[in-house]
Amino acid sequence: MAVLQDAMESKYNIIKEKPMPQAKTMTLDEKLAISNKACLLLQAGDREGYSRLTRSIPMPPFLAKIMKEKMGVDYLINGGWNLSEAEAEFGQDWLSR
Repeated sequence: MAVLQDAMESKYNIIKEKPMPQAKTMTLDEKLAISNKACLLLQAGDREGYSRLTRSIPMPPFLAKIMKEKMGVDYLINGGWNLSEAEAEFGQDWLSR
């Protein structure tokens, strides 16, 4: 139960601070910890919290590039996706190119 409480508290921190495309990159351990918390939220029926936490994990650059082409720049920016790894690989202006 304490793990679920921790996940719920993390959810509310994420809600207050919407992830931005220029967010920092994360280690694999950080990504896994967030993913585990997100899964707990989903199991508890909190789909919104799950979505917010998973979007805070950096999107792989190849996927960000495909989503930019298929869904558009606005979708990526307005969706609150963490695009830090794509920025590191493609440059900070990659969304405007």
